[in-house]
Formats: sequence, structure tokens, C-alpha cells
Amino acid sequence: MLRKLLVGFGLLEIAKPEPIIRTCERIGLRNPETAQRRPLALSGARLEGLVFVWLLVRGRKGSTLVSGLLGLAGLALVMLPRPMITLSQHLVYRNTDDLEAQPWVVPAARLLGVLYLTVTLLSRSTGEETATAESDGDSEREESARRLRLSSS
Repeated sequence: MLRKLLVGFGLLEIAKPEPIIRTCERIGLRNPETAQRRPLALSGARLEGLVFVWLLVRGRKGSTLVSGLLGLAGLALVMLPRPMITLSQHLVYRNTDDLEAQPWVVPAARLLGVLYLTVTLLSRSTGEETATAESDGDSEREESARRLRLSSS
């Protein structure tokens, strides 16, 4: 269920990043009306959504590099939220000195880090579940074939 919700969020972020960014600005900034986004902000949000969807759908077949980078970003957000907030603001906004963050931005950044780590872990479990299901299916087919050979003898 969680995987489906995250895939849905990723698809929404790919298709309509603007409302998601606006909502995050309203929640995270005291003065969201002053935010001057860089042109690549929407592309960055779409990339984040694409990474979520790709890792969650492809599982272990996805890139370990992308999965590792998302996990590293998640860990950094959990452990060092303030520098990561500063870095992301400089990447997304032209006027970072004018922005006033709400007091709950640090816990929210940590939660985002947990979300990144969750996506990383879910993407890994997808491959394990698929491999287990395939090997279980192979075992069942082998057992059925053995029974057929015995019954026909």
C-alpha cells in the first residue's frame, strides 16, 4: 500500500510539480510570496518524482547508483538537516537571503530524509520479493513436474 502511495505521489510530482512546490512553500516559509524560484526548480521536482517511480517500480533492476544517491541524500537530511536545507534553497531559489523558514522546517527535512530512505528500502525489497516469488514458482513447477512423472510411471 505504501509503495502504491509513493508511486502515485511520484507520478503526481512528474505531471504537476507546481502545486506541490507551492504547497511546500506555503507550509515551510513565513513569506512564500517573496520566493523567486530558479527555472530548474520544476525540473528538479520532476526528477525527484521520476526517481521515486523508477526505483519503486523497477526495484533491484533499477540503478544501484541512483538508489545509493537517494539513500545518501536521505541520510544527510536526517543527520544534517540545516546544511541540506541551505543547499536546497540555494539550488531552488534566487533570493535565499529573503526567505524566512518556519520553525518546523528542520523536522520536516528530517521526515523527507526518512521518506527518501523508505523509498530506497522499498525499492530493495521489491527485488527480493520478486526473486523469492520467482524461485517459489520454480520450485512449485518442479514439484508438479516430478509428481506428473511419478503418476505416469
